Amino acid sequence: MNKKITLEALEILDAIERKGSFAAAAESLFRVPSAITYSIRKLEDDMGIALFNRSGHRATLTEAGQELLQEGRHLLQAASELEARVKRVATGIETTLTIAISDILPTAPLFNVLEEFYTLGFGTRIKVLQEVYGGNWDALISGRADISIGAPGDGPTSGGIAVKPLGIMPFVFAVAPQHPLAKLEEPLQNKDIVQYRSVSAADSSRSLPPRTSGILTGQDVLTVANMQAKAEAQAKGLGVGYIPQYLANEQVALGNLMIKQVAEPKPDTMMYLAWRSQDKTMGKAQQCLVKRLEKTAFI
Repeated sequence: MNKKITLEALEILDAIERKGSFAAAAESLFRVPSAITYSIRKLEDDMGIALFNRSGHRATLTEAGQELLQEGRHLLQAASELEARVKRVATGIETTLTIAISDILPTAPLFNVLEEFYTLGFGTRIKVLQEVYGGNWDALISGRADISIGAPGDGPTSGGIAVKPLGIMPFVFAVAPQHPLAKLEEPLQNKDIVQYRSVSAADSSRSLPPRTSGILTGQDVLTVANMQAKAEAQAKGLGVGYIPQYLANEQVALGNLMIKQVAEPKPDTMMYLAWRSQDKTMGKAQQCLVKRLEKTAFI
């Protein structure tokens, strides 16, 4: 006697619980009620337990039946996902893709691309990561991401990664109106700036050496998670530093920050769109996304 639980039996059990009766379950599965009843009886006999309490007017799941259904639904979901993934692999379409986007870039352009991408019906799952500074390169090298948006400066020399310039993100030096530097004449000198705390977004690299920018030797540093938090900390007067101009403009409009000219501004940095380009890993979904991202303005 075969006592293994089949997916078919789990589907029937699921349908009975969802539809409320054996008859309704039979209708939803395009089966006759007697076939549903037989399948459940056989499952109970094979397992040696009662799955339904039939003492009332309506059959209800026993405690064992509820446990089987709860765990069985996980198996049904996993089976469905496995079937879909195998079909996608056979067609050359990735089952999942991970996109790393820099914390200094707005996410709206990416979501616009994804909105169009989903209408194409690839069925690929997309995961979006936010990375800070060199973390965008690190995510590609380590395999945490397939595509990176806003990777800064010089990239890795290892092969298998393609790049395209996105442009230069303009940065400005910003301070809160109540900060002592707000009252000094412009351009601000390094000897004045170094006396006050800098706010820095922590590089999210895991394997590459972390990078820093705009911090003077000997300057106190408050380290935060990302650029948005950095802008908020500077608006509170907790420190000073460079932030993207579009973020600074938002805070200036609210009266939370002032933009100050400095004598030795931080050099501009080119930002890149980059992706893992090996032929064996570049499937149809990634090719589609890269083409659309190449045409998208992030800066």
